[in-house]
Amino acid sequence: MAQITLKQIEALVQVADLGSFRRAAERLNTTQPNISARISGLETQLGRKLMDRDAGSVRLTPVGRALVARARTVLRAVDGMMQAAGDDNLFEGVLRLGATEMVVAAWLGRFLDAFRERFPGIDVALTIDLSANLSAALARRELDVALQNGPFARQTTGNYDLGRFRMIWLAAPKLGLSGRRVTAGEIAQRPILTHAKGTQPYEQLNEHFLSVSDSPVRFVSSTNISACLSMAQDGQGVACLPAVMAEEPLRAGLLDELDYVWVPESLEFWARYDAETAPSYVVQAAQIASATARALDK
Repeated sequence: MAQITLKQIEALVQVADLGSFRRAAERLNTTQPNISARISGLETQLGRKLMDRDAGSVRLTPVGRALVARARTVLRAVDGMMQAAGDDNLFEGVLRLGATEMVVAAWLGRFLDAFRERFPGIDVALTIDLSANLSAALARRELDVALQNGPFARQTTGNYDLGRFRMIWLAAPKLGLSGRRVTAGEIAQRPILTHAKGTQPYEQLNEHFLSVSDSPVRFVSSTNISACLSMAQDGQGVACLPAVMAEEPLRAGLLDELDYVWVPESLEFWARYDAETAPSYVVQAAQIASATARALDK
C-alpha cells in the first residue's frame, strides 16, 4: 500500500484551493520546495499526475480534482478525531483573522482572550482593513474568517451574526450644536467626517444631504475612523460615526452626541467563513466572536 502522509494531503488541498505552490507554502508555514516535494511524492505514490504546472499557474488534472474531494474527507476525519479526543490543546496552526476597525474598538481584545484560552496552540495572524477589502481577501482564501459589516457582494457558506453598530452624530462642544435639535443646514455648513467613499454610511449620507440641502456638502471621508474621531474632537467638523467608536470621548466630554432627525442605518456585522473547507477551530472562532459580541449587547 502507498505510504501517503498527512502533509502530502494537506499540500494537495492547499495548492488546489490557493492555486499556487508559493501561497500553499505560506499557508502551511513551510517552503515552496517542500510543497513541490510533497506533491511530487504523492504523485509518485499514486502513479498519477495530479497537477499541470506552467508559468506559475497550477491546474488540477481530472484525477487531481477527484482526489482533492477525497483529501478533504481525510482532513475532516482527522479534525473530527481531534474533536472527539476532547482536548483543544491538540489543535495547532494559524487562524488568519480579518476584522474592521470598529470590531477592534468594540470587542476584539475580549474575543482574542477567549479564543486563545480555548485554543492555546493556534496562533492568530490579524488583518485590519475595510470590510470590502476583507471580503476580497476571504474570497482569495487569504483569510480563514472575517469579522465585518455588510452589505456583501459575495455570499459565504458560514455566517454568524455579530449584532449591529448604531450610527450617531458627534461634534466638539465648542461648535455650539449640543443640547438642542440641529438642522440639516447647520450640519451642512461644516465638513462631515465619516467613512470612506463606497461604504454604506457614506453613500447613505450623500443621498440624504442631496435630498435635504440646497447647499453643497463637503464630506471628509476616511478609511481611518479613529482619525475622523480625532478631527471631530479638534472641532474640524461634524462626525457621523458608530457610537461604539465614541464611547470614551463622550464620557470625557470631548464630544457631544447631536440631536438630528436622521442617521444612517446601523451597520450589521457578521463572522464569515467558508463552511465547506474550514477546520473546526475556524468555526469555533466564528462562534466565539458571536458570543463575545452578544455578551456586550446585554
